[in-house]
Amino acid sequence: MSGAAKILVVGPLGVGKTTLIGTVSEIEPLSTEASMTQASVRVDPHVDSGKRTTTVALDFGRLTIDGDLVLYLFGTPGQQRFLPAWQDLAKGALGALALVDTRDLTASFDALGNLEDLDLPFAVAVNVFPSGPRYDADDIRTALDLLPDTPLVTCDARDRVSSIRALIALVRHLINVATEPS
Repeated sequence: MSGAAKILVVGPLGVGKTTLIGTVSEIEPLSTEASMTQASVRVDPHVDSGKRTTTVALDFGRLTIDGDLVLYLFGTPGQQRFLPAWQDLAKGALGALALVDTRDLTASFDALGNLEDLDLPFAVAVNVFPSGPRYDADDIRTALDLLPDTPLVTCDARDRVSSIRALIALVRHLINVATEPS
């Protein structure tokens, strides 16, 4: 496959979207991180106490796979109140990589529901946090109510090779979806 593809990287607040894009991007990533304030405590779910910033518009990076396929990665804000930004970012996207965190799988329901509402093909990547519980893939698939053909992979957003493997799983899925008989 050659050409360019717009890909969303989605998930709840604190799941690792900005980290993944920064890890894989071959250009200096654009990040719209802003400090979290006391005012946000009322509207945003509590993340680990070390989280000090949040994406307020988008993250952007670029990754070339196999020398001829360029992925333009657009990271979405993690809070549901930014859904209009999601909808704008989704225009022209071929698919999405949805990051989830086993410490709170329910936090991913909004992101996955948004992708389904947008009718955007996606793969799910379980971002492995050191303090997160480990679950069997079938249990995660059941908990997230994933369709059987939705790719489910494990990654560490801090690790370039692991993150690229997750994006490749998504690209393979997009190729399969595009070549399925109607």
